[in-house]
Amino acid sequence: MFKHLLATFRLFPRHLNAHTTRTVKGTCCLLGRMETATVRCLPGEPKLTISFCLDGSQKHMLRDQGEELGKVLARIAKHKVRGQTKKKLKKNTSQQQPAEVPEPAVAKLYYNGDAVPEDARNSDAWLDGAVLHIGNDKYSIQRNAPTFTTAELPASLLAGFPVCPKLEMEFGNLQDCEFTWYIENASNKSSAEGSDLPDQDSGWTEMGCKRVHVPSNNDIGCKLKLRCTPKDGLRSGSAKEIVSVGAVEAGPGTCTFDNRHMYTLKEAELPALRVVSYNILADIYAQTELSKTVLYPYCAPYALQLDYRQNLIKKELTGYNADIICLQEVDKGVFADSLVPAFDAFGLDGVFRIKDKQHEGLATFYRRSKYKLLSHHDIVLSQALTSDPIHAQLLAKVSAHASLKDKLIQRSTALQVCVLEELNAPSRKLCVANTHLYWHPKGGNIRLFQMGVALQHVSHVIREVAPGAPLIFCGDFNSIPNSGVFQLLSEAAVSEFHDDWCSSWPEEGCSMEMLSTFPPLLSACNQPAYTNYVGGFHGCLDYIFIQPDKMQVEQVIPLPSHQEVTTYKALPSVSHPSDHIALVCDLRWNH
Repeated sequence: MFKHLLATFRLFPRHLNAHTTRTVKGTCCLLGRMETATVRCLPGEPKLTISFCLDGSQKHMLRDQGEELGKVLARIAKHKVRGQTKKKLKKNTSQQQPAEVPEPAVAKLYYNGDAVPEDARNSDAWLDGAVLHIGNDKYSIQRNAPTFTTAELPASLLAGFPVCPKLEMEFGNLQDCEFTWYIENASNKSSAEGSDLPDQDSGWTEMGCKRVHVPSNNDIGCKLKLRCTPKDGLRSGSAKEIVSVGAVEAGPGTCTFDNRHMYTLKEAELPALRVVSYNILADIYAQTELSKTVLYPYCAPYALQLDYRQNLIKKELTGYNADIICLQEVDKGVFADSLVPAFDAFGLDGVFRIKDKQHEGLATFYRRSKYKLLSHHDIVLSQALTSDPIHAQLLAKVSAHASLKDKLIQRSTALQVCVLEELNAPSRKLCVANTHLYWHPKGGNIRLFQMGVALQHVSHVIREVAPGAPLIFCGDFNSIPNSGVFQLLSEAAVSEFHDDWCSSWPEEGCSMEMLSTFPPLLSACNQPAYTNYVGGFHGCLDYIFIQPDKMQVEQVIPLPSHQEVTTYKALPSVSHPSDHIALVCDLRWNH
């Protein structure tokens, strides 16, 4: 009979009103379908949580793990009686009849058909597969079932740009989860307005089943809905549905990185690897009054908004199909809420290093199908200079110039160092360094000391942790090709006569020779005319340096043309999310 009834339900129109939907649900319960009750119980935690729906009301019970089961069952029975009493009072009041006293409800827990003793501890009683009886209702217990603790869609949705949900879960694996995307039907838009969750049984058309969805121009003006089922292997938890706050909007058209993606349609094949270095412009800097009125007055205000720029950043970076991505000026919230969810969906794991006393920092991502992170060795350059004995010689030299030392120590510049191992060839290890040096135009001497500390630290890490590993050094060095920093890296030495030693105020000047701890390094992307292009300045500030005796350059992805960069006068713009341009190249081991 049940099968025949379900077959009949399938003949019903999809658009059922709320009363009909509840009636069908109630009928299924009467026919024996069990609801689900979830139990979250972790060793070491004093409490467990029991969640279930009782008479249309969601219950979340927080109980002691050591409490006797009987006390919880008695409380559940009271909830049932209280709900029945309220219903009868409402019914009798409307019919002007005397109130009836409901029959006592009985709550029991069974496992493998046997009643669980009421003196059992909660932590031992609520097992996966147990069945909770509350009167005539039955609930299948799911203990520590896969569960989404966070499920959110981005605030801004653009046609042609990937929509990457932010998903966090317990007891599950995001790679096992199931996803179904829906687009709002045009006929449903008016009825859906003002509703947090449009009727899930109508008004939506299924669009895809991948973790990431790219809406088309046909979707402009419509909301998106995602139904995601948490899983861990074959175990499943309760599905969750999320609806976008806003509708899909039109994209900006051709972007500065679209032509670059033609060179990166596929991942690099081992033993080659693709590396990206990119200053993505922190939101805390993009939203200042200085940025809006002085630095980027030519940029449309909406194009400086974080939600808008994140669409462009995620599309640009995922389109490079890179193996290693080093980012600078990464807002703490952007890393956790935007980049990690997006890159995880595309097979990348990442680590973050925030600057001291700042809300932005450095991020390094790596493709987990090719590499694993062995260790990371991050430092604040000024702190390392004054506390690590390996920098004693540098500290002695800068200490001879009190004003310069004071200014150098005040800087919060960080260095992020990751040691990676190739999964298919464990003997191949990489040391990836990422930094963003002091920005001031007159800070050449500061940057030289910062780079001196960075090179010594990286050299020490390689020697102690991964002997012989090649160095890939990425970052925004705020140094043009004729700077002391560039010379130190590319020639392994800077003479005492270099102009950068006297680049700041007279009291901060110094004169000394500085030697690198590495042989001359190679700028893998050469010396572009510029990697930073704003209204009042353009120049090459960003680099990917490698050891030419250990790695070679296989391909440099061409930068955007000058016409593309200046289409909207300068950067950032509606078609480019940052004031910097990403460097992208393919490298290959020499042997």
